[in-house]
Parts: sequence; structure tokens; C-alpha cells
Amino acid sequence: MSEPVTPADPRAAPESSGLGRLAEVDIDDMLGYLHRDLKNLPDYPALYRRYLRQRWDVYELDFTADRRDWTDRLTEAERTAFLSVAAGLHHGERQVEAELPVFLLGAGEEEKVFLASQLEDEARHTVFFDRFCTEAAGLPGENILAVLDTTFGRVAETFAGPFGLLAYQSDELRRRPDDQAARVRFGTTYFLWIEGVLALSVMKVTLSFCRNRGVLPGYRAGFTAVCRDEARHVQAGMRFLRDSVARDPATAVELHRTLRVILRLAAAASRHFDYEPLGWTGEEVRLLMIGQLRRKLRDVGIALPFDLSLLLDAVQPELAGG
Repeated sequence: MSEPVTPADPRAAPESSGLGRLAEVDIDDMLGYLHRDLKNLPDYPALYRRYLRQRWDVYELDFTADRRDWTDRLTEAERTAFLSVAAGLHHGERQVEAELPVFLLGAGEEEKVFLASQLEDEARHTVFFDRFCTEAAGLPGENILAVLDTTFGRVAETFAGPFGLLAYQSDELRRRPDDQAARVRFGTTYFLWIEGVLALSVMKVTLSFCRNRGVLPGYRAGFTAVCRDEARHVQAGMRFLRDSVARDPATAVELHRTLRVILRLAAAASRHFDYEPLGWTGEEVRLLMIGQLRRKLRDVGIALPFDLSLLLDAVQPELAGG
């Protein structure tokens, strides 16, 4: 893939840039910022303080230029592929906004405080994608549910499988909110895969596309801000998984089983979406996802009762369509 034609502004830092400057933060710098603390994870109060410093106003975004780019500079194939990702994220953010409170019920007190801030983030992200879909992509809908109805048929299989699994796991937690095995299953699907692998991978795909083409500045600023929020979410989620396994090593089996299900869902979904219009091959995206997963488990140092490398190597041919 070609290098971005617009260099990142060195004054735009992932940690402290305001919304107006986040469009200049390169996605690789933001992903590096996210992974920086995985080996020494912050505690929940520290992540809550970071949330207070980094809150942003979704209504400050201006999608006027995005609307012109969408109409005049993107091809039909690019619009179709891009909207499939945006629709999946819109539905995902809205689903998590509704289901995260179930996970919060069984959390410790400091974790509850942080999760309350994450819930506010998810609501903001829902509004961000709603605004992008209506103001930039020009989709009809007088409210969030109407827009979701409009985009439902556009959601890629990449999103449908993991979020369907999360819905099932959320129902488990509604019945048994203190069940630690169920919490680990939910946390593996949501924090590790959906936030830590799936969302971050499509962030890199779409934000790299925007920078390479020099298009959609409102989306670039807003989605980069979303990625910075995800840094807090992923770090908190990896802390939860690490601490859960440390307290009870048997819960690593729940993580293992859940990952195996997710990887098989990813294998099936990979055959139904074309990333080529966004400048990526399917193989590049699959390797990106596997790399995101490997790095998080390696850096956090979760001790698992099996050889993770052999597990991923065994499943990777399926992800490649073999």
C-alpha cells in the first residue's frame, strides 16, 4: 500500500490533541499510543482521569467537506465498502451502549466508575456514526433508530458474527451478573476482539484510506477521537482479563474457547467482504487482525494453558480461506 500523501502534523499528539487536531494524528501513532501501556496497565482510577481530560464534543464536528467528498471524490465501490464498515460500527456502538450496563453490574467499585465513563463514550460514538451516515453519506432517517433501520442491510458479516455472540453472552450476564466465567466470555468477545482487534483494524483501514486519498476530514477527526477513547477501553478490558486469569487460572479456558469461536466466525465472514476498494486486500486485513490479537495477549502476559501460537497457526489457514 502507498504511503499517506498528507504527512501527520508532528504537533498533533495522540494523548493531548484537541478534536480539531486529531485529524492530523496518524493512525499508526494512535495505535502505538494504545499499545504503549499494555505491559504496565493503568488502574481504573487513572483511566477515568484520562477520560476526563480527553472528552470531546461530537457536535463540534463539521461534515460539510465530507459530504462533498462523498458525492464528488469517492467511487461507487468506495462508498459501498466504506458505508458497510461505518454501518457495522454504528450498529455495534448502539448495541454496546445497551449491553455494557449488564457487565457493569458485577464489576468492582473502581471499575464501575470507569465503565460509567465508557458507557458515555459509547453513546458519543453512536451519535458520531449517526451524524456521519446522515450528514456525510446522505442516508435518510429522522432519528438514530431510523438510520439504523436504513443501514441494517449494509452491515458486513465481519460485524454480525461477533456482535451476535456478544448478544448471547449479554443474556447470560443478565441472568447471572456475578458469574466470573460468563464475565470472562463477555470480556473476551467485547474488550479483546470487538474493541481490541475488530474496531482497531477497521480504524486503520478506513483512516489510512482517508489520509491516502485526502478525503473525509470530519470522519478522520471524529474516528481518530473514537480510537483514542478505545485506547482507554482496551486497556481497561485487558486489565480485567489479566486480573481475572490471575485470580482464577481456570478462567483462561473460557478465554480460549471464546477465541476459538470468534476466529471461526471471522473465517466465515472473511469470504463475504471486499476491502479492495479501500486499498486493502482481504489477506492484509486478516493479518492485521491476527497481529492485533497476538500483540495484546503477548504484551499483557496472560498465561494460558495451551500454546496460543499453535492455536492461531491452526486457525489462520481458515482465515485465509484455505
